[in-house]
Amino acid sequence: MLSLRQRALVGGLASGALSVIVGTLAVLSYIDSRVSNRIDSALRDRHTQLVVGLSVTTQNPEALRDLMFDPSYSAPYSGRYWQVTSSDGQIFTSTSLFDETIAEPPASPQTVTLWNTPGPEDEALRSAYQKITYEDGTVWGVSVAENQTLLINERLSAQRNLLPVFGLVGLIGVASSLLLMSIIMGPLRKLRTDVTHRWDSDDDLKPTDYPNEVSPLVEDLNQLLRRNRDIVSGSRRHAADLAHALKTPTAILRNELQSMSESGIETNIAQEALDRVDAQLGRSLARLRAMNTAELSHSRTDISHSVDRLTRLFSTIAKRDNKTLEVKRDPDLWVRMDTQDVEEVLGNLLDNAVKWSRSTVRFTAMRQQGCIEICIEDNGPGIPKEAQREALRSGGRLDTSVRGSGLGLAIAVDLLAAYGAHLELGTSDSLGGLKCRVAIPTNIATALM
Repeated sequence: MLSLRQRALVGGLASGALSVIVGTLAVLSYIDSRVSNRIDSALRDRHTQLVVGLSVTTQNPEALRDLMFDPSYSAPYSGRYWQVTSSDGQIFTSTSLFDETIAEPPASPQTVTLWNTPGPEDEALRSAYQKITYEDGTVWGVSVAENQTLLINERLSAQRNLLPVFGLVGLIGVASSLLLMSIIMGPLRKLRTDVTHRWDSDDDLKPTDYPNEVSPLVEDLNQLLRRNRDIVSGSRRHAADLAHALKTPTAILRNELQSMSESGIETNIAQEALDRVDAQLGRSLARLRAMNTAELSHSRTDISHSVDRLTRLFSTIAKRDNKTLEVKRDPDLWVRMDTQDVEEVLGNLLDNAVKWSRSTVRFTAMRQQGCIEICIEDNGPGIPKEAQREALRSGGRLDTSVRGSGLGLAIAVDLLAAYGAHLELGTSDSLGGLKCRVAIPTNIATALM
């Protein structure tokens, strides 16, 4: 289906072209009519002159050649002719007819009749004819004729002169249509921009900023936006309530298992199952929170601050294990993500890096072309390339000797995917261990300079 812009453009072009075509035909028809009327009027005048001249020469029609003094009547086949025919069939003509004659209407009308007829050398003639009875009782058929080349030439001249003018008028009409379309589409473009940036502030769209025809749509959009905000807020609140409600039972179960373990009862399998339940619940709640936030939330996070907070936390953990956390970041790195989600992703990745590194973890956050790039590298054993996909799979564990659920990376992948970002695993060129690269595209991330 054509867009409104395309419809307006096609409609403007069609109406402009139709206006130009109709206007051109109308003007050309008018000019053709005026030229034809002028020629017919000139023919009537020359016919009257011939009738008057013949009235004094009915007894000597040859004398008409001297009375009709127009030079065109003397040049052979000049395109201007006269002819008189007596009742007994004698024909007298202008010198310009040479040895030709002009056809006469078959009805022999008593009034001046204008008609088209072939002439000498197949000329297209416009002729005026009348059958007249003079006072001396003689009856004559009186004809004057003129080649229609003049009419044709004037028509062509008018076309040559007017077509460029109407072409210019057409271009002006198209330009006017484009300008009008731009003016009409302006409020819709503004509405689209305002809706696109609706989360930049928590304010509703203002109906008074738009024409009356668009205001009802703006009201409906405001109602929809308010409803979406309520859905987002409610969903996140319910997820938080559910997480809080589940923490107490799992904590009780964990305490009971601890007590049983201290009593000498084997609880490793139950502990591992509970760990997986906790991790799976955490992942599901994180996904629920992300799905209800990514498209609708107006949250924006300065990753620089999140990096600083996580650095303080994990530097202490790394120092306790005689490890080093190196941090490098650009200032003012803003992303359109919820702060809790950002820090959960980076926290999971840093936790894994500190756990598996031998001595060094490197944490960088930089502004790159087209995205904000966050890299977490370590000098641990890393993950072979063929096993990296398994590491990102839900519950995928490459080393079962270390306690855990294997859901940390999978949770990070799910949270990032909800925001259109992605996580890549590779090998650190400088440290030799695992490299986790998070890329947040610029259509989601906004770097404030």
